[in-house]
Formats: sequence, structure tokens, C-alpha cells
Amino acid sequence: MRPLQGFRRPRVCEHCAVEQPDAQRPIAVFDSGVGGLTVLHELLVRLPAEDFVYLGDTARFPYGDKSAAQLERFALQIARRLIAAGAKMLVVACNAATSAALPALAAFVAESRRRVELVAVVEPESQLAVQTTRSGRVGLLATPATVTSGSYAAAVAGLDPAVQLTSVACPDLAPIIQGGFPFDQRVVDTVRSYCEPLRAAGVDTVILGCTHYPLVRPLLQRILGPGVGLVFSGDVLAAEVERRLAADELLNPRDGEGNYRFECTGDPHAFLALGTRFLQMPLGGVERVDLDRVEGVEGADGVDPTRTGARGRAA
Repeated sequence: MRPLQGFRRPRVCEHCAVEQPDAQRPIAVFDSGVGGLTVLHELLVRLPAEDFVYLGDTARFPYGDKSAAQLERFALQIARRLIAAGAKMLVVACNAATSAALPALAAFVAESRRRVELVAVVEPESQLAVQTTRSGRVGLLATPATVTSGSYAAAVAGLDPAVQLTSVACPDLAPIIQGGFPFDQRVVDTVRSYCEPLRAAGVDTVILGCTHYPLVRPLLQRILGPGVGLVFSGDVLAAEVERRLAADELLNPRDGEGNYRFECTGDPHAFLALGTRFLQMPLGGVERVDLDRVEGVEGADGVDPTRTGARGRAA
């Protein structure tokens, strides 16, 4: 995969989509911060011929403490930008946004002038967890917004009403991970306190209901024990994206590696520094965008005129 260098951004406006063959259009991935890079990592490995654009809404992170109405507005702002930029598929790599805004996103995508696929977290992980559990006792670690929405409870019950789901809201975990490393004993104690209700419930499978959480997977596995299976969105979502693209004949036919680029709404330098740890690949560069400004400008190309992006060179 090649990062930003050599990736020519197609020019777009509010009233016209990018003129590219459907299969050659990029896949867009978005999250509240850098956590969705754990999903993008799996996508880059599984689908090397595809082009990707990733948007992290770091200026409004965390999403876990926002209302459903706020999350729906944020998600639609992001979707509008990414679809205007020509995305052939929108991957919602944010559990809180999926839980609050998936119906609105589906309606928005359906009204798009060009064909756009929509793939999101929650359902794929729930399905794998239900298939994996041996005891019928499944745990969920997620942000307060995701737990409150009941999206996982509904998904699991719809797949198998006999499966018992124990949900634990983790208000501090995503901000701790987004804040960087290393972890101290206070962090370990915090994670252990979130795992305690799951241990008490005797779960044998735990859904990591936030894309930040795979970064503490070793710690979670140690606390929960080797007999507990961890289900996280990256690999199952990448498999679903590949399946959908193949079924709809949208796989990029290029022979070789595609390109990828990054946008964020907050500090691009901070995104670049932390994002490399999540992606485990070079980022190349990050461009800052202002979603509120873009939304209010008729005919804008979606790029912040100040262009405060941090440009990095791939390692």
C-alpha cells in the first residue's frame, strides 16, 4: 500500500460526483478518532489493490459521551463529505456512530446520486460472537453511548434470543487509549474494573465494542483469561467489505497496491504521531478539514482553505 504521495485528489463539488468508474473509486472509512485505524489496517492488508480515505473526527472526540442526535448529525456531515469525494463504499468504523446513526446513514446513502455501499460495525461482530460462544454467555465492552443505545443487545437477541449479553459501559477506556502510551498501574486497574462484571457473569466471548479497544487486547486477554474469546471489528469488518465488493462487482481490478490518505478535524500533528501506532504502517501525511465550514459553503470542494495539514514522509 502506498500512503499519500502520488495520490491525486479528485476535484468535487456539492452538486456533482467524481467521474470515475465505480470499481476504481475509493473506500471511505471514518471514526471519532484514531481507533478506526485498527479497521483500516485490516482493510489495507486484505484489499491491497483498493484506494482508501480515512477521516477521524478528532476535534469532537470522544463520541461515547455524546447524545444520539449529536452523533447522527456528525455522521451525516462526514458521510456527505466522503460521498461527495467519490467514495464507492462508506465504512462506519465507529460503534457509537453506528448505534446512533445507521438508519439515517442508510437513508442518506440510498438517496446518493451515485452508487454507494454502506458497511458498519455492530452486526458483523454480534454475528461472530453468537457463532463463537460455547456457553451462550457473551460480554460487551463499549462506550456509554453504544451501551445505552441497546444496538448490540438488539443484534444479539435477533440472532439468538437464548444468548445472554452482559454489557459494560467504559467511559474512560477510549480516551485513555487515544491519549497515548505507555499505560501505568492506574490504567491497568481501570481496565480490570471494567472486566470484573464479565468475569462474574462467566462469559466465554467478549465483543470489543469500540475500535480503540484492540490496542489493549493483550491486557484484556490477560485479565479475562486465555479461555475467553475476543471479538473485534477489524477482521470481521474487512471480510464483510470484501464480500460485499465482490458480490457487487466493485473490487478494484488494478494489478498492484492502491493508495491511502488521511483527514482529521483536530490537530493533524497529534493524529500523525498517534495514528502510526494504530495503523502499524506509515501514514505519509494528514490533512485537517473543518466539517462545519464545508457544510455551510455552497460548492465547496470539502478542503479547509487554511490547509493546516501535517505532511509526513513514509518510512
